[in-house]
Amino acid sequence: MNAWQFWIDRGGTFTDLVGRAPDGRLIQNKFLSENPDRYRDAAMAGIRDCLGLSSADPIPSGMIEAVKVGTTVGTNALLTHLGEPTVLVITSGFADALMIGDQARPDIFALDIQKPPPLYDLVVEAEERMDVHGQILVPLDEAELIVRLREVRQSGYDACAIAFLHAWKNPLHELRAGKLARLAGFGQVSLSHQVSPLIKFIPRAETTLLDATLSPPVGRYVDQLRAELPSDCSLEFMQSNGGLADAGCFQGRDSVLSGPAGGLIGMAKVGRAAGFERLIGFDMGGTSTDVSLFAGEFERTLDTRLAGYRLRVPMLAVHSVAAGGGSILKFDAARLLVGPDSAASRPGPMSYRHGGPLTVTDANLLLGRLQSDFFPAVFGTDGKQALDANAVRTAFASLSAAINNELGLDYPAEHLAEGFIAIAVEHMADAIRHITLARGVNPADYCLVSFGGAGGQHACAVAAHLGIRRILISPFASVLSAYGIGLAERREIRQMAIESPLRDWAQANPGWAVDEACLTSSGRHSALLRYQGADTILPVPLTETGIMTAAFHELHRQRFGFADANRELICVAIETERITGGGQPTPLSELV
Repeated sequence: MNAWQFWIDRGGTFTDLVGRAPDGRLIQNKFLSENPDRYRDAAMAGIRDCLGLSSADPIPSGMIEAVKVGTTVGTNALLTHLGEPTVLVITSGFADALMIGDQARPDIFALDIQKPPPLYDLVVEAEERMDVHGQILVPLDEAELIVRLREVRQSGYDACAIAFLHAWKNPLHELRAGKLARLAGFGQVSLSHQVSPLIKFIPRAETTLLDATLSPPVGRYVDQLRAELPSDCSLEFMQSNGGLADAGCFQGRDSVLSGPAGGLIGMAKVGRAAGFERLIGFDMGGTSTDVSLFAGEFERTLDTRLAGYRLRVPMLAVHSVAAGGGSILKFDAARLLVGPDSAASRPGPMSYRHGGPLTVTDANLLLGRLQSDFFPAVFGTDGKQALDANAVRTAFASLSAAINNELGLDYPAEHLAEGFIAIAVEHMADAIRHITLARGVNPADYCLVSFGGAGGQHACAVAAHLGIRRILISPFASVLSAYGIGLAERREIRQMAIESPLRDWAQANPGWAVDEACLTSSGRHSALLRYQGADTILPVPLTETGIMTAAFHELHRQRFGFADANRELICVAIETERITGGGQPTPLSELV
């Protein structure tokens, strides 16, 4: 080991960095994710700080071996609607299909339904049609399509999402349309059968749109890092599925849980190293709290919604709530409120010296649960000042006086801070109930792994609410997502749509059935199954039909409390996962 490695998690408030020095030492550091007065990008600022270089100094060749990054660039582009303006190319007659959607109502009692704005700016209808079996009903009119695509490209659009009916069964028309889009000059072309190769047109098309919209800003950030790093340094990014990918293969669809995925990997690595197999991840950062479950293997989900947009690709199962150190504290004349708005990193909490509002972090500072002497001194105009406890004391005293005057109470500022924290703790405990008790899992049987910059301040209170008796806090807890990114394996997941009764498909494809000896450490093979007439898909190891059937029924019983042995099983898809690389955590004995 003759060069540095840097493992980085760029969060909404802080960017966490773990540097592995040439002599094997691990160095932790934190930087505000947004601090334009001092640096352009927190990740590169952290790397240069570790190497003792100024912002103007080039990084010499041979100094860095690898940089591994988890980033919120894609997520932020989605949440702020600053993705690339995108053209949607869709089967003729279905221009409004995504606007209509599937009529799902997440809040069935909402009278004023607020739908997120569409991710596309323009729709181009292509004359083509496949039937449900993949047979051509209407050939693709290539001559007309290339004319329309060239007109759209000349008007300034550079991203194109192509989604045709039944393309999962026969992608011929999408492939031809993709070639035409590239010929017309589009720099980003996303094809639905490649982005999400499963049945169901609406989720497939929405995922393709999200990929086309987010890939350009993600690609620009990749190019920005690559330009500042030496050419002999490898650059990898954490994907939402929990695996690393080379920078050139990192796409928009893989970026939305890039940072939280690193936390799950780190949680599982340090938890198993400490002798625990059942783990609840409690990642409390500055903007949100992410909770997750680990019982020997990672849970993944196929359908995820983020900010109202649907994403149908394999992703680690993470449940997030808007309760973090930066959650804003408010009083609305009748009750105390915590979040969902966050002060983020700019302006940040009041104690950050940028004129921000009172937050959960400030409440902990007032109560002495945060010690400014041990908090990173990265605030103020020079970026070297500690937390401002005096401003927090003054603000809480003022808020307490206002509440007492309004309600006729005599409420000390410290009691007010405790009340705000109790509300935040209840929000976070409820998130854990959502992934445990709501699914028949007893959280008391698990060990709570607390991490994130604010996790340690609330872990005991959250555990007490849930009856959890064991809490694990790693020496790398405040930067565990970055630490997990450094230890993560490279993963490549591929899916092949089947949509056939399991028994019929297994008889027609006996070569696909494998025994446990084939499920080596370098790869896994799974069958994605569901009941006939149901939507819920559960993965089981790909093996003999009888074993897969029994495994599905047992998994369904654990998840939902019942199983129907007389109901036919449908094989939705076959999933293969190739795993390489990865590392193990440093033994605790070497860290203390």
